[in-house]
Amino acid sequence: MARDEWDPRKLPDLTGRRYLVTGSNAGLGFFACLQLAEAGAHVIMSARNPSRLSRARAAILAQVPDADLETLALDTSNLGSVRAAAATVRGRVGLHGVLLNAGIVHPPKTREVTLDGHELVIATNALGHYALAGALLPALAAALGRMVWLGSVSTMLFPWDPVDPELVNDYTPWRAYVQSKVATSALGFEADRRLRAASVPVASIVAHPGYSLGGRTRRIAGVSAPSRRKRFIGGLQAPISQSKERGAWAPIRALVDPDAEGGQFWGPARTYTGAPTLGKPSPVTTDPDVGARMWHYAEHATRTEWPYLKGKKLRLR
Repeated sequence: MARDEWDPRKLPDLTGRRYLVTGSNAGLGFFACLQLAEAGAHVIMSARNPSRLSRARAAILAQVPDADLETLALDTSNLGSVRAAAATVRGRVGLHGVLLNAGIVHPPKTREVTLDGHELVIATNALGHYALAGALLPALAAALGRMVWLGSVSTMLFPWDPVDPELVNDYTPWRAYVQSKVATSALGFEADRRLRAASVPVASIVAHPGYSLGGRTRRIAGVSAPSRRKRFIGGLQAPISQSKERGAWAPIRALVDPDAEGGQFWGPARTYTGAPTLGKPSPVTTDPDVGARMWHYAEHATRTEWPYLKGKKLRLR
């Protein structure tokens, strides 16, 4: 599809295609699932809270009564949960795409550690998705699918600490968020390099939602209920912000546009707002040395090696 003909409000027919979205119960993840469902896709909605996930599913069915949905318990901060969820999905037919969306946007004020012993924010936003994408790689390869990693414009605004990715020293909430997003984006671009080198037919793409606010997002029972304060703050930032619904446009385009390719970076046309288009990522996220460093770190932190990348023969169904 020609790039200037793309309409984020009218996606191509996705009937017969299967997608998994992490963090589906609210925000970008919910609207991504809604947009995929409206286009006829089979959507696997995943989140860590079953009751919130159930409400999100009901909210989509209220708008798209014939939506093809299933739900899956998945907590990306917990590697055991990641492996269990991946085992459920990969045993079926091929997976056309996974949107690695779940994450902590507002980190805790003090450093917290997961059950696996990792700093909470980077574990949730980056490490869990690295492990999930690797576990789902056979299912993605079987369908010539894609993985889309959720980046952020914050990687352009704050320096990255390569020595202490989990911020054992000098933790702050903002630093934790930026560290996690540099890690996520660098892993996405490094995955593309490694998949290409191993001739694995899966595209790895990074996309970001711009500056998307709950206060600019429409109210949806059980999913989105912005307070008056959020609405007021969102209104003050209207020139440089957009709704979560529009924030999902770029990740969804990266996931389903036939012309999107591995190694690309998608985001709003005006950086913070606008129609989804190709963008220019921050240099730190595309640096091969940074990518290799983050890959080594993620591989050892999660004790997960991706299949097909170390001489193992790829066999497609």
